[in-house]
Order: sequence, then structure tokens, then C-alpha cells
Amino acid sequence: MFCSSTECKGEEKVTQPPGDVILTQGQTATLKCTFTTADPNRALFWYKQEVNSYPKFILTRSRYSADSSPEFVKDRFDAELKDSSVPLRIRDLHVCDSAVYYCTSSNMTDSGHITI
Repeated sequence: MFCSSTECKGEEKVTQPPGDVILTQGQTATLKCTFTTADPNRALFWYKQEVNSYPKFILTRSRYSADSSPEFVKDRFDAELKDSSVPLRIRDLHVCDSAVYYCTSSNMTDSGHITI
């Protein structure tokens, strides 16, 4: 039997709204990330990429687990996996939080920018 990949697996997609988020120091940023997947156990990841640097792992969330990098303090960087979203919350923004933030799942990537 032959079938296309979407018929066999279902479509998988990770999306972040386009554009920059511009906030001031001390505010709270919420970066949105939505996803569709045929795999209910899919893990979602957040990364931060500063200018002239590589992406740094912030956290991952799945239905059964949550992991965070010790570099990103949990009381400031957090995300909650909901039905089809995993928004990243950054509390008490600092100038050093200005970066591109990537929401990923497997090999699918989208990004959002924060400027402070």
C-alpha cells in the first residue's frame, strides 16, 4: 500500500507569530508557540540565540516531563505545555534577555525576537 507522508503520519507543524516583541526592563514577556502533531508524546523545546552566538537550550516540555537548563533560572524562564501551545514566559526582563527565541519540535523550527 502507498500513501503520502501526511496520510500516514499526519501533519506536524510548529508556529510562532512573526515580528519582534519590544518591552522594557522589569516587564514580563510571553512568547507564543503553537503546534500540531499526530504524536501526543512530542516534546517541545525553547532556545535562545544572542547576536553572534549559537542557540542555547532553555527548556523542554512534554506531556510526561519537563527539563530546564540551569543557566536559565526557573523563577524567570518557564513554559507550560497546554493542548496545542507551549508559551515561554520570561519574568523580570533584563537587557541581556534581548535575543531570538526559537520554539522547536524535532526538526521543525520557528522563532520570535525580543528587544529590550
